[in-house]
Amino acid sequence: MKNTTVFIVLSMLTFFIRFPFFFRDYIDRDESTFILLGQSWANGFLPYTQLWDLKPPLTFAFFASIISIFGKSFIAIRFAGVLLVGITAYFTYRIAVSIISKNASIAVGICCIFLLSLFGSLQGVMSEHICIALFVPAIYLLQTKNSLGYFLLAGLLMGATVMVKLNMAFPILFMGMFLTYASIFKKENISLLHVTVFAVGVIAVIIATIIPYYLTDQTYIWWNSVVLAPLEYTGARRYSIFKLAPIFVITALFLVYAYKSKRLDFKNKTVQLLVTAIIGVLFSFAKGGRINGHYLIQLHPMLLILVGIVIYSIIQQYKPKLPMYLAFIVVLIPAESYLEYIDVAKNMYKKGTFFNGEGFTVPQYILDHGLDTKNIVFFEYHIGYWNLDTLPPTTASTHPSNICRDELFTFYGNPRKNSVEEIKYIMHELRPQTVVIRKGKRIFDKKEINENEYIDAYLAKYYKVITTVDNADILQRL
Repeated sequence: MKNTTVFIVLSMLTFFIRFPFFFRDYIDRDESTFILLGQSWANGFLPYTQLWDLKPPLTFAFFASIISIFGKSFIAIRFAGVLLVGITAYFTYRIAVSIISKNASIAVGICCIFLLSLFGSLQGVMSEHICIALFVPAIYLLQTKNSLGYFLLAGLLMGATVMVKLNMAFPILFMGMFLTYASIFKKENISLLHVTVFAVGVIAVIIATIIPYYLTDQTYIWWNSVVLAPLEYTGARRYSIFKLAPIFVITALFLVYAYKSKRLDFKNKTVQLLVTAIIGVLFSFAKGGRINGHYLIQLHPMLLILVGIVIYSIIQQYKPKLPMYLAFIVVLIPAESYLEYIDVAKNMYKKGTFFNGEGFTVPQYILDHGLDTKNIVFFEYHIGYWNLDTLPPTTASTHPSNICRDELFTFYGNPRKNSVEEIKYIMHELRPQTVVIRKGKRIFDKKEINENEYIDAYLAKYYKVITTVDNADILQRL
C-alpha cells in the first residue's frame, strides 16, 4: 500500500474505534477543564486570567481553536481527537517501516491506535494526545531528513510539544544532547548548525506563547502558571517508589533483552533516537513523581516501534505459525467501542438522542426545571458549566480537584490560604443554590480527609437532594 492509503486506513480504523465516544460527554476531568479554558480563550481571555489549570497554554489553544471554528461541539472536539491519534499512528508506522516490513509496520500503527484510544479515559482528547501527535512526527523528521528546514520544523514541533506537556522538556533536551553528540563525534550528515536550528525552533515556540502576556503586561502570569506552579506541584504530589517502579522495570528488562539478544541494532540512528526519547520520557516521570494511566501515551509510540522490531525479528527467525484465533482476539480488543455503540443505540431508542452522560442530562434537567444556572457548583461533571454557559464559582474550582491543591493558590492570586478556606468561601460566601455531586461517592480524593468531612457535614445540614439524574445527585440549598 502507498503511504497515503496507509494513512487513510489507519485514520478510518481510529474513527471506527473512537466514533461512539463522540456522544459521551464525560470521560476525564482534565478534558472537561481543557474545554472550559478553551472556551474562555475563545471568549477573549488568555489562559490563567479568568480560569486556571496546571497545563501549558497550547493545550488550551488547541481547544480554543476548535471552539472558535465549530462552536460548542463535542463532535468537533472528539473528531479532532481522531485526527491526533491517526497522525500519531501514521508517523509511528513511517518510523517503523524504515527498519521492518510494511505489513509489520502497519501492525505497529494499529497497536498504537489501540493503546491511544482504549482503556479508561483515553477515548477523550487528552493533552497527551496533542503532544504526542507533535512529538512523533518530529522524531520522524529527525530520523529521515537532514536539511536545515526540516530540522527547524522538527524544532517547532518539539517546542509546541513542550508547550502542551511541560514534562516533555526532558525527552526533547535528551534528544538535543544526542544530536549534539552525533554532530561532533559520529559520521552523520548533522552539523552543529543543524542542532542550533533545531534549538531555535524549540525556543521560538516557547517565546511565542509568552508574547500575548508580554503585550498585556502579564508576563508574570505566564511565568507563575507555566513554570513555577508545575515545579511546586511535582514537589508536593509524588507517588511512592513502588507505584512508579513497574513501568521502569518492564522497559529496562525489554531493552536489556533486546540488547543481549541483538534483536535491536543499537547502532542504528532510528533506534538510538527512539531509545533516547524513551529514556527522556521515563526520566520526566521520575522527576514528576507520578504516573497516571494517560501519561503512558507519551511513551507508547516509541516503545511500540521497538517492540515491533523485536517481535518481527523473532518471527523472521523462527517463522512460527500464527494461530487463526489470533485474528479473532485482535478483533475483540476494541470491546469498549462495541459496548459504547450499543449504549449510544440504547440511548437513542430511549431518549431520542445519541448524546449520553451526566454532562448532558444534568444541565438539561436543570434547564427543564428552572433551577439556578448561575449560582451553581459542579463538584463532578463540571463540563456542565460549559453546557449551561456559565463559569465555575472560583478560579480554584475550574478543575474540582484544584480546590484541594492549596500549594498552587499563590500562583494565581487566590486570597484563600488552604483548601478548607476555599470550600468555606464557596459554600458560606457564594452560597450556591445548586450543587452537583456523584451519587454515593466522596466529593474529594480519599486523602483529603478534612475537606471531605467538612463538605459532607455542610451539605447534610444546608442542602437536600432533589433528584438523581443517572449517577449524579442534584442538591438544592434549603
